[in-house]
Amino acid sequence: MQQDLHAHEHNRKRNRIALLLIFALFFGTMLVAGLLRFSGWRPQGSKNFGELLKPPGDLREISPRLLDGGEYVWKSGERTWRIVVAPPADCGAKCSKLAQDIDTVWQLFGKDADDVHVLWSCATVDCKWPASTPAPATLKLLQPDSRLRAGLPRLDERVPGKDGDLPVYVVDPYGFVILRYPPGFDPAGLRADVAKLLKLK
Repeated sequence: MQQDLHAHEHNRKRNRIALLLIFALFFGTMLVAGLLRFSGWRPQGSKNFGELLKPPGDLREISPRLLDGGEYVWKSGERTWRIVVAPPADCGAKCSKLAQDIDTVWQLFGKDADDVHVLWSCATVDCKWPASTPAPATLKLLQPDSRLRAGLPRLDERVPGKDGDLPVYVVDPYGFVILRYPPGFDPAGLRADVAKLLKLK
């Protein structure tokens, strides 16, 4: 009888320890995940290279005009992403370099390149895509539009040591400006982010 009681007590203790271990494992994992989340850490594969804008810019009510006439419409039914640049009137060599980087990024999308429009938001009516760089097939030159430029967060913010460099934006299919790349950004990061977005369709 005493032996049975001893075995019963032993089993009870063992079950209690197992329960405590499960409890510690479950809540410990949640605690660690919470700490990592609030510290800003994310797994490498889930990181954006561009700045995720919170809240995003909202261009839905703006209907940009194309430089050669007609309207550019945000069509939420299509899975079209946009890379947007808003250069100043006198951009020079910096614009040529940026245009070359964007054209390279666009070409690297391969079969998905048609789903990425490049929007060049002109500052003047006589602006052109830099002549030294092939234009992406989906390039859209937009007429000057102060509302569009105002909808691009921190467009005129400059980065020390990056004089003349421009920010670049990614706009989702609905017209929300979701990512910003600061002046002097690495084009490989833009390519990686947009490639991930293209897989969402």
